[in-house]
Amino acid sequence: MPLVVASLTDPIVQFAVDVIDKMGLPGIFLLMVAESACIPIPSETSFLFAGFNVANGEYSMLAVVAVGTAANVVGSWIAYAVGYYGRIDLLEKNKLIHISPKHLKWPDYFFAGYGDATIFFSRMLPIIRTFISLPAGVAKMPFWRFSVLTTLGCIPWVLMLALIGKSVGRNWEEWRDH
Repeated sequence: MPLVVASLTDPIVQFAVDVIDKMGLPGIFLLMVAESACIPIPSETSFLFAGFNVANGEYSMLAVVAVGTAANVVGSWIAYAVGYYGRIDLLEKNKLIHISPKHLKWPDYFFAGYGDATIFFSRMLPIIRTFISLPAGVAKMPFWRFSVLTTLGCIPWVLMLALIGKSVGRNWEEWRDH
């Protein structure tokens, strides 16, 4: 099973590394916008390599965290907009999906009561962090509150991954042969 997973993830990892290697901070921005807009490019890959580059002196930690956070917010806005504006046409009227207006009330109630904590904490959870913007948009969570909570929740995630990547980069020569 690990070989199957590696064979599926290796091209994605290599793609992210190549984009960052060739484009630098704009590449990090593009990868993270895509990831936050529900395109499966793992932020773990992007930010571990970005942190590695911080260790090599190519970027500052502040620049990496700022670019990553801004990109996460922009990508989240895209996914939020899909949920917000696609709610009626994609969900209520779509004959293939079959989601009734009654079922759409559940995210409305949920986000009214727990939306702030959900947005903030989900930004620090793998996989969930990528897709939480869609139901927030469907529930029509207030945009600016969504944006602030998304920003605040993304900072620890991006910083943690970049710090891990920096630590790996700093110790690469020692760890590489083990």
